[in-house]
Amino acid sequence: MVTRLSNFFLRTLREDPAGAEVASHKLLIRAGYIRPQAAGIFAWLPLGLRVKAKIETVIREEMTAAGAQEVHFPALMPREAYAATGRWDEYGDLLFRLQDRKGGDYLLAPTHEEAFTLLVKDLYSSYKDLPLTIYQIQDKYRDEARPRAGLLRGREFTMKDAYSFDASDEGLDASYMAQRDAYERIFQRLGLEYAIVQADAGAMGGSRSEEFLHPTPVGEDTFVRSEGGYAANVEAYTTTAPDAVGWDGVEAATVFDSPDTPTIDTLVAHANAVLDGEFTAADTLKNVVLALTHLDGSRELVIVGIPGDRDVDLKRAEVAFAPAEVEAATDADFERHPLLVRGYIGPWSETGPVLGEKSATGIRYLVDPRVADGTRWITGANIDQKHAHTVVAGRDFAADGTVEIANVRDGDPAPDGSGPVSLARGMEIGHVFQLGRKYAEALGLKVLDRNGKLVTVTMGSYGIGVTRILAIIAELNNDEKGLIWPASVAPFDVQVVAAGRDQAAFDVAEDIANRLEAARLDVLYDDRVKVSPGVKFGDAELVGVPKIVIVGRGATEGQVELWDRVTGERESVSVDDAVARLTR
Repeated sequence: MVTRLSNFFLRTLREDPAGAEVASHKLLIRAGYIRPQAAGIFAWLPLGLRVKAKIETVIREEMTAAGAQEVHFPALMPREAYAATGRWDEYGDLLFRLQDRKGGDYLLAPTHEEAFTLLVKDLYSSYKDLPLTIYQIQDKYRDEARPRAGLLRGREFTMKDAYSFDASDEGLDASYMAQRDAYERIFQRLGLEYAIVQADAGAMGGSRSEEFLHPTPVGEDTFVRSEGGYAANVEAYTTTAPDAVGWDGVEAATVFDSPDTPTIDTLVAHANAVLDGEFTAADTLKNVVLALTHLDGSRELVIVGIPGDRDVDLKRAEVAFAPAEVEAATDADFERHPLLVRGYIGPWSETGPVLGEKSATGIRYLVDPRVADGTRWITGANIDQKHAHTVVAGRDFAADGTVEIANVRDGDPAPDGSGPVSLARGMEIGHVFQLGRKYAEALGLKVLDRNGKLVTVTMGSYGIGVTRILAIIAELNNDEKGLIWPASVAPFDVQVVAAGRDQAAFDVAEDIANRLEAARLDVLYDDRVKVSPGVKFGDAELVGVPKIVIVGRGATEGQVELWDRVTGERESVSVDDAVARLTR
């Protein structure tokens, strides 16, 4: 049936909504696809649901082709399974928690590994039942601290999450590649550029982890790639550490006066003046004091030594210390630790480390991988207004371990030796994990193998952000007038606009709409009588149907205008030619 705009649930806006920053956020609201309900929460209107359904159809077709079967879980889940895997606590403030009238704990699920695992445990018991891949398309909930950019980072969002179950690691490899290949087909069909990058598994756990990132300046993720083929999210990038070197014949560490040099820049300038050297920031060891809040609520300070020409990347730090929360140490933290001399902290002191500790400050001390044994540094002497030079790692101080929190830069070497990396911004559109046996072990998912022995099932997890993809497609396909949907996901195939003021234009437009609908095209017909042509054209541009037929003054002569919103071309053709060209 032809959809008539005169009774279609749609109201467009001429002005950008307050607080909307990116194009997709502005246009999806203005064009009547979504309406805000609260920060990061949106109602879906008929146009938006049509586009969302088109994307979901592509996903379902490729999931079926990959051998996956669809199920559906509730969004409201009980605490017990998430507590068993530790994620009731690990997710922290990201979880929406609530209680029923009897005091039972529930959550609005941010993801459903536990539910899928328990379902298979309930129904399957033999290796003969496997391999199995099941999926759902379901709304998820995360209490984002700063929801922004409309659908790109919301508190309620739609995901496709699939889970594979295998009796062996070899089976998991095959299931993983089947889903990975399906993702490539999905994104190709949706016309989305993507980069597949190594990623950190985060709270999901598991071993192999890869993200599908769409390169875009508005992306929240930074990733690196080399011309030789290496690609990774910055959180998963690993630093190439230098080889250890000896220190025979190297002079002893020496303290020197360094008044008013609390920053790396002031320290380098002073060192070059008083030590008669040619030092750079890379020769200094910056000691960053971080505060970790653990799941049990306890607070721990940790010092990380990184080369002075590097800064801390907070995302890398969050991954490195997960599931603890990470922040810079506060004034109160420094007051509680009198051995911390702000601006002059170092891992070595003339008086040696605190009794029983490796570090001169008595606080756990970690270093960047570049701080290899034998490397020499200018660093704080733990005395106000004093630094030390020729402080040698491995000789003068020992670290409690290494940690990757320093920022990654253009030109850093790829860890696989494939050349220097360059940085780019991207938006995550899909993520595939080899979960392994983490959730199966926690929840007791075992099957009998060929020998009648119980073995733990190995799992994979595969997610696609449906509503995020919709927003990205909108972000990529628009102009100053409005949206321009690709044909594969457009809410309608054709929009017919009756732009004339006499009945002839409406009669011809009605005929065209019916003929296109009979040819199995999905048609939106602007049949509004008391609306000016200018308003109709403005709405058509804003809504973004890629093919438009304008029926105006030429209708009595059998002439209409074909308007291609993708190319911008407008052409006068006969009614029959218009129908033929749109239905061929």
